[in-house]
Amino acid sequence: MFRARILAVAPLALVLLALSGCSVWDCADTTAKRGKADVRVQVVNTDGRPLGVTAAVVDWRLEPHPQVPSEGDRVHFRFRFDGAEHSARVLDACAVDKKRVALGCQKVYSSQAFGPADDPLTGDDWLAVEHPEQVAGVLLIPNDQSYDGRTCEVDPKDGGGMHPPETPNRGDQL
Repeated sequence: MFRARILAVAPLALVLLALSGCSVWDCADTTAKRGKADVRVQVVNTDGRPLGVTAAVVDWRLEPHPQVPSEGDRVHFRFRFDGAEHSARVLDACAVDKKRVALGCQKVYSSQAFGPADDPLTGDDWLAVEHPEQVAGVLLIPNDQSYDGRTCEVDPKDGGGMHPPETPNRGDQL
């Protein structure tokens, strides 16, 4: 009799768990495909849809960083975000060689683009690279990095889903 009650209630309990979002076996993490790096990009979400924001590398040059000039040349670059005035966007910026191989990458934030008074949508940053003489340009990856939800490992109940691609590593082909 007891076993029959358990068997009768078990399917109902599983349905309630599934409806409550507690089904840990359904949690899956996926990574968005990295978009094509370029000097000027349309910022896209993890589904690859444009977000109405354009980002561009305005210029770049090799020079010592003023706070650590003894460390030699770094890549000093200026960037611009258009359409991000009311949203926080984050992109990966990479110094690349002639073959578009990443020499060094880091995130740039639209909130850094508060520029000089004559161009308030620009910002600047520095990239440290091992061989500055190999730098042929600075490219932006179009994938917005501003949202990266919890993973299944961290939160099996509410985590999972699409995540932005990882920041490129030194040596990655862009």
